[in-house]
Amino acid sequence: MKRCVTGKRPLVNSRTTIAALLMALSVSACAGAKKLDTFDLSSPSLSDSASRKHGSRQILIAAPSALKALDGENVVVRSGPNAISFLKGAQWSDRLPNIVQTRLVQAFESSGRFGGVGRPGEGLAIDYQVISNIRTFDIDASGKETAVVEIAIKILNDKNGTVRATRVFRSTSPVSGGQGNAAYIKALDSAFDSAASDIVTWTLSVI
Repeated sequence: MKRCVTGKRPLVNSRTTIAALLMALSVSACAGAKKLDTFDLSSPSLSDSASRKHGSRQILIAAPSALKALDGENVVVRSGPNAISFLKGAQWSDRLPNIVQTRLVQAFESSGRFGGVGRPGEGLAIDYQVISNIRTFDIDASGKETAVVEIAIKILNDKNGTVRATRVFRSTSPVSGGQGNAAYIKALDSAFDSAASDIVTWTLSVI
């Protein structure tokens, strides 16, 4: 019996040693992983051009649709017509469609020309839906580095289900101030700011 117990000890020690080594390797890998720079979009600034006040009309900003490459936290870089990659060491603070939806809601609210602006599930008595599709939201690196934002907008009459108007908004902004991640995000933020402002102004003009 004594020999049997003695024979098991190396096995127990071996397992303990392996577990300790795996834990050490895991801690080392976590310590060596570089933290990603995390970015957000700023609230769009609106132009002074304004349509008539719309009083009690309420609009719903639907969650934007997007292809898989844009439906996440990666910052997309396009090196050619059919070639994309992701900006190294950078990420959005949330899924890009969520950020775009939040900023569009803020932009429409800041216009002060609606009785209510909300998202699905917030219980508003909706008059119109603003439906969007993010077609492009990337850094075009095929030539001079440029931020490109393209968003298709559809205005849907929620009372009868008819489409009131559709339009594609495209805005660009050159990357300047160096080639760090912050410079790329600043250009994307500027391009989105311009597109969002145009979206609000146009929506006001068609409903």
